[in-house]
Amino acid sequence: MQFHTRLALAATHTMRVTFLIVLTLLPVFTFAQGIRGTIVDETGKPLGFASIFVKQNGSGTTANENGTYEIALDSGHYELIYQYLGYETQVRIIDVDNDFVSVNVTLKPQATVLPTVVVQDGNEDPAYTIMRKAIAKANYHRQQLDSYTARVYIKGAGKLKDYPWLAKRALQKEGIEKNRVYISESVSEVKYTRPNKFEEKVISIRSDGKDNNTSPNQYIFGSFYEPEIQGTISPLAPKAFSYYKFEYLGTFQDRNYEVSKIKVTPRLKGDNVVEGVINIVEGWWSIHSLDINTSKMGIQVYIKAIYAPIEDKAWMPVSHQFRVEGRAFGFEAEFKYLATVSDYKIKLNPALYVDNDKMEVIDEKVQKEEAKKIEQNKPSTAAKKNKDADNLKQLQNRLESGKEITRKELNKMMKEYEKQELKRQKEPEVISDNTFKIDSGAYKKDSTYWASIRPVPLTTEEVKGYQKSDSMATVARRAEEGDTLKASKHKGFQPWDLLIGDTYKVSKHSNFKIHFPMPGFNTVEGWNLVYKVSFGTILQDTNKTRLTITPAFRYAFSREVASGNLKFQLRNQKYRLELEGGRYIKQFNADEPILPIVNTFTTLFLEKNLMKLYERRYIDLNYRRKLSQYVTVNGGLSINRRYMLSNTTNDKLIDRKSVEGYTSNMPYSEELPLTGFGIHNALIGSLQVTARPWLKYQIRNGKKYEIGSSSPTFMAEYHRGIPDVLGSDVDYDRVELGVKHEFNIGVRGHVDVALRGGAFLQSNKMEFMDYKHFLGNQTPFATADPVGSFRLLDYYAFSTRKQYFAGNVHYHFRRFLVTSFPLVRMAGVSENVFVNYLATPTSKNYTELGYSIDGILRFFRLEAVASFRDGKYMDYGFRIGINTAFSVNFSDN
Repeated sequence: MQFHTRLALAATHTMRVTFLIVLTLLPVFTFAQGIRGTIVDETGKPLGFASIFVKQNGSGTTANENGTYEIALDSGHYELIYQYLGYETQVRIIDVDNDFVSVNVTLKPQATVLPTVVVQDGNEDPAYTIMRKAIAKANYHRQQLDSYTARVYIKGAGKLKDYPWLAKRALQKEGIEKNRVYISESVSEVKYTRPNKFEEKVISIRSDGKDNNTSPNQYIFGSFYEPEIQGTISPLAPKAFSYYKFEYLGTFQDRNYEVSKIKVTPRLKGDNVVEGVINIVEGWWSIHSLDINTSKMGIQVYIKAIYAPIEDKAWMPVSHQFRVEGRAFGFEAEFKYLATVSDYKIKLNPALYVDNDKMEVIDEKVQKEEAKKIEQNKPSTAAKKNKDADNLKQLQNRLESGKEITRKELNKMMKEYEKQELKRQKEPEVISDNTFKIDSGAYKKDSTYWASIRPVPLTTEEVKGYQKSDSMATVARRAEEGDTLKASKHKGFQPWDLLIGDTYKVSKHSNFKIHFPMPGFNTVEGWNLVYKVSFGTILQDTNKTRLTITPAFRYAFSREVASGNLKFQLRNQKYRLELEGGRYIKQFNADEPILPIVNTFTTLFLEKNLMKLYERRYIDLNYRRKLSQYVTVNGGLSINRRYMLSNTTNDKLIDRKSVEGYTSNMPYSEELPLTGFGIHNALIGSLQVTARPWLKYQIRNGKKYEIGSSSPTFMAEYHRGIPDVLGSDVDYDRVELGVKHEFNIGVRGHVDVALRGGAFLQSNKMEFMDYKHFLGNQTPFATADPVGSFRLLDYYAFSTRKQYFAGNVHYHFRRFLVTSFPLVRMAGVSENVFVNYLATPTSKNYTELGYSIDGILRFFRLEAVASFRDGKYMDYGFRIGINTAFSVNFSDN
């Protein structure tokens, strides 16, 4: 029941250069007979993508965009159901013998009848009663099936409609042409097992001729009966009335079923809501079909789906259409996906089995008399207590006891049922368990196979696209097989790799990497160059234990000093052990708030040498282990000999007359006037415990993936400067507690909160780098985590050796100022307001108030911030960052 919707979301995430989407399923037999024809309207216009459902075998298919269809069937007697949104369903009885039967169908516009009830002033639109019943039964539909199997065929067709001229040569090199249609097809076998397990095996794949290199995307499962689908609110969600307005458009007859047509309108247009029409089967209160659209970060997604009553027991999707279109940075693309589902085999959940015509849902808000009678006939209090002893039996008896049940009673029963089911699960924290496999012969099917298996005939444009792609693939394959020089041209080491970097496969489990050399500039070293290489190998294949060795070389041209370090890392899914040592520079703040590339820009162009550095000769040992899936422990020990550094250069690209020159390399601090230090030793130990007690997971191919926002993150840290061991000159203790979480506040917005507080238990001997520092920023760029960092704070002014507290609150609005305009929201733009607060002995309640616009040109964020101390205005500034949707979430993974 779960796979028709996330295909749409798969489509929303496919605005990448990879439109070889998804997988599909259908039998692999070859038939010599069946039914074919064309579906048109009364004017003779083809009804592209009309749905055809074969009742006898639970199979479905779809006409192509020209209205042409073809179904391969065994000889026999069949009932075919022809459907198209907005048109009357037509049923044909066909006998298939030893050849294809030609059946052309003309569909009439749907006759929608309004009920006798007239919506007058003060009366509620009938759509709300219909939707309340459908929403009340959504949980039932989610749990109705114990399992099902099906075959799915998916065809994706995409084309690049426009691109900037600067990208023309690169695209041509990759064989990508403007307005050329690239298509992909796949056939998959799908199996669902309640409550959350999905298995898919891809039988065959054909994709734009590059059959040796193409990997299909996973067929993603979902359902509009779920409250949310990847953040998009379903019209059948319990909180749907807060997000949508509904309008009754009438009722139409589809065979023996009464279907209500409901218009869905977002109360606030933008991302994560849908708009369009959803058709509800009366009595069943299930989805009959839908025609909706939504947007994700300015990319438009159009979805059509048609359902059918499988074995007259459950309405399941039999065809889907998706159209995705968007424009960004001069690129404009359009993708179309078509999926047909066939060969349904369903197994009902025996605990919830009830003939749908036996259960009539009563809306107590409107049907007050009926609800009162049901209330009077409820079991006694003593009988209610018996439900705790055998909840499933009580629920089944109640469902089978009569035709009427109130919405509230159904909701309560389903919640209790799901609660009991959750207790029985071995892993209740697992939200979904998906398995995706590709058959070894999936890429080897020829055109004859596809001609026999394809349920949707190709259009002329698609045939031409395949012919061109196949010819290009043949040329490429011959070149690879016949020209060994060309085939090996980009294999192995090349001299220019020393300048641009590359990765080389050494063996099956080992690789060697040359990192891109990173030049930079600071006033301590002048121009500097960092050069790294790394070697990685899997030591134990069973648990993927991997060893990585990374030596790094650094040369400071102004200091004329060479330095470097060597790092060993041993890790798997349970632990990570790191040993690192050498001679290297480091920022006074160990969290290193200034990126070297940003410091290079501010130093050379703005004459602000913000990065303050010291040198250490050190050995660091760090160990991290997952004690359980909820608790992680990190321990570290660091042996250091630390040296103060001074500026060695005044070089600059722009000499700003308004700036006095570079500042000293000694950080400025209000608590410690002189932050310089002499050569000394430091032995420092640390311990951190991170807990996420309510963490949820998704499983993909047997591997668990955390759902980061499913639980708050709690942290406890202890840092100890150990005196008189290995000559250590430091003696201090610091403890810190913290929490970070993100959550929604109703329909109004999304909130991120980060709180940290701590204190030094004692600080007998310590240097400035041992103080508690905070993530400040004085550059034009916001590069740190948006939640947990400051925008205008001096990097070291309020650093402390005493108690401290830092709090950050980030509120994401669905509608605020510029997002009051629908066109702005539809372009993927959003607004945020944030507050950052710092309390230390010298900070005087330092506070930042900020406003940001997210999603500018899809990827960027512009912030305006003002700072205050003890409520008095201090400063203001603007910052440029990356869209918070792409920012790294806080977690101690």
